[in-house]
Amino acid sequence: MSDKYETAIMAGGCFWCMVNPFDILPGVIEVKSGYTGGHVPNPTYSDVKGQTSGHYEAVRIVFDPVIIDYDVLLEAFWLQIDPTDDGGQFHDRGPSYRTAIFFTSDAQRQKAEASKARLSASGRFVDPIVTPVLPADVFYDAEDYHQDYYLKEPEHYKADRKVSGRDEFIKRYWGDSYWEFMSKWSRDEQ
Repeated sequence: MSDKYETAIMAGGCFWCMVNPFDILPGVIEVKSGYTGGHVPNPTYSDVKGQTSGHYEAVRIVFDPVIIDYDVLLEAFWLQIDPTDDGGQFHDRGPSYRTAIFFTSDAQRQKAEASKARLSASGRFVDPIVTPVLPADVFYDAEDYHQDYYLKEPEHYKADRKVSGRDEFIKRYWGDSYWEFMSKWSRDEQ
């Protein structure tokens, strides 16, 4: 990867559902599913799903900051998750499905904390925003079959996403704002 690129790491529950929203953004070079924040070296999907490794399912986003700002990635992140749920996301429960923003620089930390504060002050959610802003830890790529799952297994991905409750939540809390953001930033719309 080029020195001009930056890396963002975010956990938003099931990593299958977190790849596509970033993958479609201009300036995003690569999105990898993986594991971070745990205590077991080289965890497997079984370790993480079994809630024994302490890791979050997360995505690592390599992006060109000349084309897309980290603030846009943060906005895309908040639109995908329930930031008030510290027990997992939607139908995926347990510590490995918690949300978090893992900063890779002090500038990212400041932007993430400011973004979280704005969301909290917006009044959009009655319950407190519990998504933590944490220092980045070792990121382990998930197994190959998890990478770009929405493209490799589109029917299974769509079925899983449909029953998860994620889309209903997005519609309820974000409504047209979600679609306006995605239309504005999608590579397909550029």
